[in-house]
Amino acid sequence: MQRIRLRYTKRGRLRFTSHRDFQRAFERALRRAEVPMAYSAGFTPHPKVSYANAAPTGTGSEAEYLEIALTAHRDPETLRGLLDASMPQGLDIVDAVEARTSGLADRLTASVWELRLDGVEPADAAKAVEAFLAAPVVEVERRAKNGMRTFDARGAVAALTVADTPADRPRPGPCAILRLVVRHASPAVRPDDVLSGLRVVADLTPPVPAAVTRLAQGLFDEETGTVTDPLAPDREADPKPFEAAGAAAATEPSGAGSA
Repeated sequence: MQRIRLRYTKRGRLRFTSHRDFQRAFERALRRAEVPMAYSAGFTPHPKVSYANAAPTGTGSEAEYLEIALTAHRDPETLRGLLDASMPQGLDIVDAVEARTSGLADRLTASVWELRLDGVEPADAAKAVEAFLAAPVVEVERRAKNGMRTFDARGAVAALTVADTPADRPRPGPCAILRLVVRHASPAVRPDDVLSGLRVVADLTPPVPAAVTRLAQGLFDEETGTVTDPLAPDREADPKPFEAAGAAAATEPSGAGSA
């Protein structure tokens, strides 16, 4: 069995697709590309696909991750191209590596987000960010299955800054761009929770909904404050031990190791 890890995007209007919508589109792409998928056992077998920390519906993303299990060896880049050609434009498969290490989900400890606030002056956004970062606790509310829930939106935020506004923005008028680095904590703090926090501490309320995009997710480096590529350990791992282990498993008698 071979495991392949993929990075995919949600761009443009496809940011409004739900995680379930993506699952359906991806499983169709697996069939079109004739990928030799491993399947679960039981009465209703399904492809062995592991999704990790999907972005909320309505947010764009450049850094979503999943892992698939195959019954035959495939070149990761060739497989990526076949799957990407079978996916709707906007749900793009942009990277693929063979899984040579364990614990992909454990390496997704933080995300970098871009929040575009049309109709908000950058100076006003900067004052709100300053007030948010200065507060030891910023309590916000979010509707959950059991009703409204109150929690702290400040503690999980590792960084929040006002970035330069691009000159080619699609709408006229003022526009503030925020860069947010948030740790994956429990309860999860999402970009809309931080926007609620800015409203709480500084009464910052954009006139139109914010356009939110995840730029990266991975392991958070406390020393540098950066989020590292979660697929880098797989690229850097020496393939020889894994190939030797696979060859040994293939030549071992079926009854070996039994009592």
